[in-house]
Amino acid sequence: MATRYFTKETFDFLTDLEANNNRPWFNENKARYDAAIKEPALDFIEDFATPLAKISKHFVADPSLQGGSLFRIYRDTRFGKDKTPYKTNTGVHFRHFMAKNAHAPGFYLHIQPGENFMGVGLWRPETKVAYDIRQHIDEHQAEWKKATRGKRFTDVYSLQGESLTRPPRGFDEDHPLIADLKRKDFIASTRLSQRTVTSADFMKSFEDNCKRAVPLMKFLCDAVGVPF
Repeated sequence: MATRYFTKETFDFLTDLEANNNRPWFNENKARYDAAIKEPALDFIEDFATPLAKISKHFVADPSLQGGSLFRIYRDTRFGKDKTPYKTNTGVHFRHFMAKNAHAPGFYLHIQPGENFMGVGLWRPETKVAYDIRQHIDEHQAEWKKATRGKRFTDVYSLQGESLTRPPRGFDEDHPLIADLKRKDFIASTRLSQRTVTSADFMKSFEDNCKRAVPLMKFLCDAVGVPF
């Protein structure tokens, strides 16, 4: 039977938090956070472990509170000008098991009033890893185009992220895939409605979107030398 994880209360809490982003209010409403966000998110992560393993056994659905798939609600305020203590979104990241030791792609879910989306791929890899990905694109152009231009992918996803202003070293401006080779981020995303996120069928929808991204995720895993 389908399960409803996120609800109107999830979005009501995040809306209220944005208007009351301070520790006293959060402490008074901690039970709401647990019931509307933390507990359903952890249930979603735990339940997605089985579908995720069928997609690839190398990605992790970890419901642990420390270092698991659920991002902490607490912001790191040490270096930014924004000192508000809490994030006004919920983030879930299904990382590659080698992510702590190597740059690797992942599946990401972002829940926020008016800004729900799902992302896949590898964000802002270091210079050497970005070069490896570009080299792999150059050497496997047909495979890259199939992964990023196929109808099953483009019906849902669009490539996102920042790009270099000039061609990366070793590639000419007239390269047929120069726009892709200039990318700093090798990611794609799809927007999600609140109705979709709060649906009892959301798990199935999320799984289907993950499957649609398999060619891109496999391509990126091959490019950076981790298994898919």
